[in-house]
Amino acid sequence: MRQRILPLLLALALFLTGCNLLPEGGSPAREVSESSIWAMDTQMDLRLYGDTEGAVMAELITVLNRLDKTLSATSADSALTALNESGRTEDADIVYLAANARTVSAQTGGALDITLLPVSRLWGFGTDSHTVPDPAELEALRDKVGMDKLSVSDGAVSIPTGTMLDFGALAKGYAADLCRARMEEAGISGILALGGNIQTVGTKPDGSDWIIGIQDPDNTGRYLLSLKLTGSKAAVASGDYQRFFIQDDVRYCHILDPETLSPVQGSLRSVTVVADQGLLADSLSTALFVLGREAGIELWRQRGDFEAVWIEADGTRWITPGLKDRVVEGYYQVIEP
Repeated sequence: MRQRILPLLLALALFLTGCNLLPEGGSPAREVSESSIWAMDTQMDLRLYGDTEGAVMAELITVLNRLDKTLSATSADSALTALNESGRTEDADIVYLAANARTVSAQTGGALDITLLPVSRLWGFGTDSHTVPDPAELEALRDKVGMDKLSVSDGAVSIPTGTMLDFGALAKGYAADLCRARMEEAGISGILALGGNIQTVGTKPDGSDWIIGIQDPDNTGRYLLSLKLTGSKAAVASGDYQRFFIQDDVRYCHILDPETLSPVQGSLRSVTVVADQGLLADSLSTALFVLGREAGIELWRQRGDFEAVWIEADGTRWITPGLKDRVVEGYYQVIEP
């Protein structure tokens, strides 16, 4: 039995050497500010251009640490833990995310479900002890889970006793949106790698595109595809190789199917969503992995507000047409509109 926790997307451009850029004429370009912190159970790497005094970087780190304390499902003193114990909160971040989760859940036929924390814990995710639960144990939790248990009204979130929320499928995307908004307000550009979430903001000083890589699920040291992004974009991947354990030669990933209360088992290895908003990309990447490729493609056709990459177990890579001209390297098949 083993577990592996690895970033799902790496921003290739984030780790380029050099801390200063020089324009024509040799005068200093916009200064580069870089920082790495641990928050939301992952490493977060930030590179900002134009933050000459480091003030915006300090603000972003404050935001990330605040959300870590608010949205942690494992911290005993977080606002989310308080909600899971008391059944009610008026915390603005939680209310906003809960309302968003209900919307996306309804749009995806329940594929996104933020009430599965008790089930996830039964499987041992978030701990060092994983096991395949007895089916009766899983069924005993069914009355405690489901988005119908979640009430959002009058600026508050309410849940019944025994129901617990987990914003793992939304929190980093939300954090990226808040950081992006502050950077745009300050007129600076940059790239953020918040665990498996990539957020580009504005334009690179040299005018070139941002380049991100989509990892090979079987070899996370290499990329199956690399994409170029222009301006402010969020790219988020979900897959069966981020957090998983193997028992009796079966891989069990941390992404749960709300219908079976078990890890998703299907032909997909990963789904990457590219969108204008981090929260949308984050929530949809999880939902699309649960739905599977065919249902996910149908959702894309219905919505039209995101692009995606599906990677199958046999290595097949499917991309939506909007990404066709964004592929820098790697083979793929384009989905029919």
